[in-house]
Amino acid sequence: MPLAVEPGGAAGANYPAPRSSMLDVEFAQLSDVGTVREHNEDYLGFALPATPEQVRTHGWLFALADGVGGHELGEVASRTAVESLLAGFREATGDESHSTLLPGLVRAANQRIYEDGLAAGQGLAMATTLVACAVRFDRAVVAHVGDSRCYLIRLGQATQLTRDHTVAADQERLGLLSAREAAKAETRHTLSRSLGNDLFVNVEVSERQVFAEDVLLLCSDGLYGAVSATDMAATVTHNASLEVAARKLVALANRRDGGDNISVQLIRIRGVERVGMYRGRPYRLH
Repeated sequence: MPLAVEPGGAAGANYPAPRSSMLDVEFAQLSDVGTVREHNEDYLGFALPATPEQVRTHGWLFALADGVGGHELGEVASRTAVESLLAGFREATGDESHSTLLPGLVRAANQRIYEDGLAAGQGLAMATTLVACAVRFDRAVVAHVGDSRCYLIRLGQATQLTRDHTVAADQERLGLLSAREAAKAETRHTLSRSLGNDLFVNVEVSERQVFAEDVLLLCSDGLYGAVSATDMAATVTHNASLEVAARKLVALANRRDGGDNISVQLIRIRGVERVGMYRGRPYRLH
C-alpha cells in the first residue's frame, strides 16, 4: 500500500497522525505570499504513513522548497522538487536508512529540475532551495540544499539544524567574514548551492535523536529573515495548537517585513520508540 501523499499549498492545516504505540507525531503547515509579491514560489508537502507497518518501514517525510527569486519558473522548480522527493519516498522499499535514502532522492529531484530547465530551451534556468525532514523511531534526518532551514525546538529553545548555503555563510565558515559581517553582507542572500543549476549537487545531511514534545520547524527565508529563532521558539512553546502557532508566525513575519513568501511546517513529536542499531537494522530498546 502506498504512502498517503498530499502536497500542501497556500492554506494552513493541522494533521493529527495515526495513533499507535510507536512514533507518534502531529503537524501543521502554512504558506503565504507575503505583502509585496504577487506569486508564491514556495511549495510544501508531506508523506504520511498509511498503516502502523509503514510507521516503522517509512515514517513521515516533510519537505519545503523556495523557488529562487530572479530565475524564471521558480514556482515550477519548487513544486517539482517537493513532488519528486515525495514520490521517491513513497516508492522506497523501507529497508534503507533515511540518512542514505534522502540524499539520493534530493539528487534525483535536482536532476529532474535541471533536465526540465534544459528541455524548456533558450537556456531557461529553474532553481530552488529544498529542506526535508524524515522522522522514524526516535530519529529525525534532515537533508537540505540552499538556505531554507530546519530548527529543533526543545524546552523553549530553538537550535538551527541546517547551515545556509549562501556565499556569505560559506565565507563565514571559512573565517573570511565574522558572524556580524556575514549577517550584513550583500551576498547573504546569494545562494552558493541550489537545485537545478547543475546536473550534480552536494546534499547536506544531519541526524538527531528526538524526544516527546520536541518540535521540528521547517521554514523559508521569508520567515526567519523577519522572525528570530527566539521568537519562533516562544510562539511555538506558548501555543498548544500547531495551526495557531503557524498562523501567528506568518502574521508576525508579515508585520515585520512581508517582502518575501513565507512558509512554515511544524512537526511535534508526541511519542517516540527508542531503538538501537545492529548491522544496520533497528531493534527496540526496553
